[in-house]
Amino acid sequence: QVQLVESGGGLVQAGGSLRLSCAASGRTFSSRAMGWFRQAAGKEREFVAAISRGGGSTYYADSVNGRFTISRDNAKNTVYLQMGSLKPEDTAVYYCAARTIGYASRRYDEYASWGQGTQVTVSS
Repeated sequence: QVQLVESGGGLVQAGGSLRLSCAASGRTFSSRAMGWFRQAAGKEREFVAAISRGGGSTYYADSVNGRFTISRDNAKNTVYLQMGSLKPEDTAVYYCAARTIGYASRRYDEYASWGQGTQVTVSS
């Protein structure tokens, strides 16, 4: 298991930007694919973005493609989600997740470790 702590959430106006960070503990971060998921009130958790262990492969949900960018810094054990052109429908709790292997996935059930989540609220 790896411990994950998200930060960077908050309240932003529509059209604005936020950068989420997820700091991981341990020495295995660089061998793990990482993902971001979100869950809006009353809705199921959904995939947002994922990145392979080396950062060479990235995947995005259609709803955020072109607006969000996932990246990672293995020297800092941190994965980021840069969010731009935010919309009210992006409002959710955002979760960072880690796989036990290096290949990224869109499926939440393939992630073994989860952070506590950070709230993102986009006002219209």
